[in-house]
Amino acid sequence: MKSLYKFILLFVGLLAFFVLNLLLGTVKIPVDAILCILFGDESQPEIWRNIILSSRVPQALTATVAGAGLAVSGLQMQTVFRNPLAGPSVLGISNGASLGVAFVVLMSGSLGSVALSRLGYLGDAAMSVAAIVGALAVMALILYVSQKVKGSVTLLIIGVMIGYLATAIIGVLKFFSAEEDVKAYVVWGLGSFARVSGDQMMLFVLLMTGLLPLSMLLSKTMNLLLLGDYYASNLGLNLRRARLLVISSSGILVAIVTAYCGPIMFIGLAVPHLCRALFQTSDHRILMPACMLTGACLALVCNLVARMPGFEGALPVNSVTALIGAPVIASVIFRRHQSIE
Repeated sequence: MKSLYKFILLFVGLLAFFVLNLLLGTVKIPVDAILCILFGDESQPEIWRNIILSSRVPQALTATVAGAGLAVSGLQMQTVFRNPLAGPSVLGISNGASLGVAFVVLMSGSLGSVALSRLGYLGDAAMSVAAIVGALAVMALILYVSQKVKGSVTLLIIGVMIGYLATAIIGVLKFFSAEEDVKAYVVWGLGSFARVSGDQMMLFVLLMTGLLPLSMLLSKTMNLLLLGDYYASNLGLNLRRARLLVISSSGILVAIVTAYCGPIMFIGLAVPHLCRALFQTSDHRILMPACMLTGACLALVCNLVARMPGFEGALPVNSVTALIGAPVIASVIFRRHQSIE
């Protein structure tokens, strides 16, 4: 019953933060005007309609599903590796997405003499496709390796090494690229919920709303993985298949979010710890929906802070998520150090 009250509180918080994302911004729009615009009233000023329908609503929806996806992905990684500091990017999948974008953005000016950042919507679509291809390529490599190695620790080390390799290649590409291309890539790497709009936003939201419920089906498998390899095997769990399913689910979520929003840090790392502390349980039947709601709330808060009145334009989302996530991770390390002593 206590968990039910906490879920209700999280859901109310999610609605409240979503509404605040529509209300607050550099341009003050009355509440009644926002309601009229949302219900299709075309008599409202055109500029207000564009701000709400083309900016604030897409940002709020994108932040909601992206935060939920990253939080679930982080929980899955922490469970499969039994490591509280594992996150969505631990296997190098985010680095693979960054490498795909780096090839497209950094090489476009050198090869075609046209910076991708000048191509507008076509350039954004090319970056999204490149990020998905890069992330899925690394995930396919990780899944292949997972069939060859037995221990999760070995797989974790290989994933980290793949991430370092991708980062090194990106550094070489930056060195030989034009300044404008490097700037476009750096801006993409800062992460943003404002990059997705129109048909892209609809496709992103549909993909995530389809994938997130499917990830819930792995709750029982993840509960068995928590028992350890020996007990899970005795209970009939195929460890290799289970690890493959969980890593695939996490990798696909990270790949899609990174493709559309850029690499968003700390949400996937911090939210599972917040949920464990809030619900005082390790049962994934509770933690999975809790992470979805908490991740969505945290992403909406970060998006709200990033474009609060007083800032010119918008702050990079990763700057805000780091301010919130870093203290959580530091507290985890501190608690683990105390428990060891």
